[in-house]
Amino acid sequence: MVVSTAMKPKDQLPDSKVATLGADAPMTPRDRLISAASELFGRYGINAIGVDAIVEKAGTAKTTLYKAFGSKEKLVETVLEIDGERWRKWFFDSVEGRGGTARECVDRIFPTLAIWFSDEKFYGCPFVNAVGENDKFDGRLRVLAQHHKAKIESWLRNLFRQTDYAAPESLSRQTMLLMDGAISMALIARDDQPAQVAQRTLEIILKSSEIRDLAKAPVRRESAKQRERS
Repeated sequence: MVVSTAMKPKDQLPDSKVATLGADAPMTPRDRLISAASELFGRYGINAIGVDAIVEKAGTAKTTLYKAFGSKEKLVETVLEIDGERWRKWFFDSVEGRGGTARECVDRIFPTLAIWFSDEKFYGCPFVNAVGENDKFDGRLRVLAQHHKAKIESWLRNLFRQTDYAAPESLSRQTMLLMDGAISMALIARDDQPAQVAQRTLEIILKSSEIRDLAKAPVRRESAKQRERS
C-alpha cells in the first residue's frame, strides 16, 4: 500500500482547544496556559521554556499559573496527559472512523501517522521528548509515558484480535515498535517517508503471520471511556 496523506484534511489534526472544549467554546486562563505550554514545550523543549515564556504566550499572570497548577512540574504533567488524550482520540477515530473491517483499519494506521508527520506543528512524541530531556531515573515522567504507550498498545491489540491474524499480542507489540520508530525518524527527516517504510515493514510482517479462520466482520469500536480504562 502507498501511504497517502489525502485520507483526512490537516485541519482535523488534534487540537487541544477543540478536543477539550469544543470548537466554539471560550478558553479560560487555565486552558490558555495549557495550550501555550503544549506548543512551547513541543517546539523548544520543556527545560528550555520557563514560566515567563508560558504566561507571556498565554496572556496570563504568573500567579494564575501557580494558582491553577501549583508548579511548572504539575503543568508539565497536565499538558502531557491532555496532549496524550487528545492525540489518542484523534488517532483512534481517524483509523476507525471510516468503518470497514479490522483488517482495513490496520491498513490505515501508517497513512494516519503520515498525516500527522506532514503537519508543520509535528514535534514528535511529547512523552518520549519529555523522558529524553529529563532525568532518566525520574519515574514521574516515565510512568506518564508508559501509561500513554500502554493505551495505544491495548487499542492495537483489540484491533488485531478482530482480524484473522494469529498472535494479536505479538503483532500489537511489533506495530507499536514500528510506530515509535516512524515517529522518531519523522522528527529527524521532517517528512512522511518513515510512515511509508513502516507500512511496508508491517505488510511483510502480516504476510508472514498465521491466519485464523475468522469472519470479516466490521470492526467493533471501543468508546472513549473504554479506551481510557484499558
